[in-house]
Amino acid sequence: AAADWSGPCTPRPVRDGWFRETCSLWPGQAMSLQVEEVLYHKRSPFQDILLFKRSTYGNVLVLDGLIQCTERDEFSYQEMIANLSVCSHPHPRKVLIIGGGDGGVLREVVKHPSVESVVQCEIDQEVIDVSKKYLPGMAVGYASPKLTLHVGDGFQFMKQNQDAFDIIITDSSDPVGPAESLFKESYYQLMKTALRKDGILCCQGECQWLHLDLIKEMQQFCRSLFPVVDYAYCTIPTYPSGQIGFMMCSKNPSTSFREPVQQLSQEQVDAMNLRYYNTNVHRAAFVLPEFTRKVSVLPLSPLPDAS
Repeated sequence: AAADWSGPCTPRPVRDGWFRETCSLWPGQAMSLQVEEVLYHKRSPFQDILLFKRSTYGNVLVLDGLIQCTERDEFSYQEMIANLSVCSHPHPRKVLIIGGGDGGVLREVVKHPSVESVVQCEIDQEVIDVSKKYLPGMAVGYASPKLTLHVGDGFQFMKQNQDAFDIIITDSSDPVGPAESLFKESYYQLMKTALRKDGILCCQGECQWLHLDLIKEMQQFCRSLFPVVDYAYCTIPTYPSGQIGFMMCSKNPSTSFREPVQQLSQEQVDAMNLRYYNTNVHRAAFVLPEFTRKVSVLPLSPLPDAS
């Protein structure tokens, strides 16, 4: 039987045993996963929450019809959005996470000994509760003594906490519905005021294959706000077109995102149980394909002369 649904991107994503993700942000294409069992399906005060099981992907979290994470591949996104920022800051002591209710980003951030405290602002308590029950491998970060959890509006929290954080990470869904405001210049301005003088931010930066115009627009307003702006990306099978990007900004003019100041040894990578991120992947994440490089407004280094 088809599940009843009222999300903005697809009205009925589970039908005849299959989940199908469609959205106006990627017209004419869909991501489908066979559903073995619907584990949870409810509308919270903020969004539709669906969690289902698939043997090849594990448990899958869907918000408003859009895949947020699967147990099979979540580590690539979580490790990159956390470590690209933390490893680029010389003294990352205080971190703010906006969103990330599944706990994956938090799990990665608290692995760093230099990080003394993490504040997480997640507006939907039900996402946290569902993740603790059905995504324990991600929600493990909620047990960290470094965490202060704030269930509420991240906008209001930052307005009340200015010049407070070394790093801000925004783990947002795609720019539809409530998440649309997280891709606007006003949001980046607010993050800037909440950062300390040498602060760094890292935000979900959408897909080069689908949202190049949006990425360019974001680069433009970020360059008007920050002295250092860059863009990186990783691969992840269950995100649209198999790729997701990260918008990186720093208030410190001497920041070089492409050469991390904290370079992890193999022993550290193993101890942190990293499965995607390492220092070489960090460097490579900023090497853009030619179609993206040519439309980027960032001051990218020219390609080396083949001669």
